[in-house]
Amino acid sequence: MTPAITGFGSALPDTAEQTELWHGFFAAHFGDSALARRLFSAVGVHRRHTVANPVEEDLSGWSTAARMRRFDEQAPPLGHRAVRTALSAAGLDPQEIGLLTVASCTGYGTPGLDIKLAGSLGLRPDLRRLFVGHMGCYAALPALGGVVDFVAARGQPAVLLCLELTSLHIQPPTADPQQIVSHALFGDAAVAVVVHPRAAGLAVTDLVAFTDTSGLDHMTWDITDLGFRMGLSPQVPDVLARHLGPVVGDLLDRNGLDLADVTGWAVHPGGPRILDTVEETLGLPAKALRESRNVLAEHGNCSSATLLLVLHELTTSGMRPGSHVVALAFGPGLTLYAALLRVTG
Repeated sequence: MTPAITGFGSALPDTAEQTELWHGFFAAHFGDSALARRLFSAVGVHRRHTVANPVEEDLSGWSTAARMRRFDEQAPPLGHRAVRTALSAAGLDPQEIGLLTVASCTGYGTPGLDIKLAGSLGLRPDLRRLFVGHMGCYAALPALGGVVDFVAARGQPAVLLCLELTSLHIQPPTADPQQIVSHALFGDAAVAVVVHPRAAGLAVTDLVAFTDTSGLDHMTWDITDLGFRMGLSPQVPDVLARHLGPVVGDLLDRNGLDLADVTGWAVHPGGPRILDTVEETLGLPAKALRESRNVLAEHGNCSSATLLLVLHELTTSGMRPGSHVVALAFGPGLTLYAALLRVTG
C-alpha cells in the first residue's frame, strides 16, 4: 500500500479576534494609517491564535534572543499536544514511531524541539529525527515527502509536526505595506500528521516542485536583531500564475488524471490574492477553495502549519474512497510545491 496520512492533531494557542487586534494594538502601532486599516480588513482573516497577543504584551522591541527563549517555553507543550492527538487519531503508541520530522521557521535552539518532544512523548531511543528549518510557508510538502519516503523504505510509521509561532516576530512600527500585510495575516499553530505504511487514509501518491529563482527577493524571511522580518512582494501572485498551470498539469498528466478528476483542493492560503490567483489560473469553481478560505478566516496564515489545517478540514468533508486531492504550497524561492493525494478506504 502507498503510505497514507492516518491521523491529524492540532494544538492552538489563545484566540485573538482581528478587530480586537486592530483596535487594541495595531491601529496605534501603525499610526492610525488608513492604508493599514484597509489592509487589516481586506486580508480575509477574522481571527487568529497567538502565544504573544500584542494587546496584552508588546514584543516589537524584544531582541531575537528573548524571542527564542519564549519559543523554547511555548513550542514544546504545543507540539506535544498536537503529536499526542495525531497518534491517538491513528491508533498508534509512541513506541511504534520510527521517524519524527519537525518543520518550523519561527524558532531555533539546541537541543531542538524534535529532541524535547522525543523525550516528553516517550518516543524510542533509536528514533530517527529530522528538523526542517526556515523553508517558510511551503515546508509542509517537502517535509511530508521526506516522511513518506522513509515510511515507504522502512515500513515504519512516522510523524510530521509543523509548528509556527509567528506572533513572536512582531516588528517595530513601520509604514512599509509588506510589513503591514504580514502583521495582518499571520497566526500561530502546531499541526501534526501520522503517516502509516499499511493503513487506509489519505495516501500520498506523488509530489512535484518548481522554483523560479528570478523571484528570490519577492518573499523573504530575514533574521534581524529584533526577530525575523517578513518581505512579501505584491508581485508574488503574478509570478505564481505563470507557473501554476504547467506544474499542476505535469503532476496530473504523469498520474493519468486531469483537473476534472480532482475532488479536493488544499491550497496554502497565503492571502486572498493567492487563492484568487489559483482559482482563476486553474479555472476552479468558487467552492473548490472553500476549506482554504475557511482556514484563512479562522486561523490566518500559520506558515508551514497552514496547509495541514486545510488538509484536515478536507478529510472531514466526507470525501469518498478513491477521491483525488491536490495540495499546493508556495514560499520563498519563489517556490511552488504540489502533491497528489488519494482517499483510501
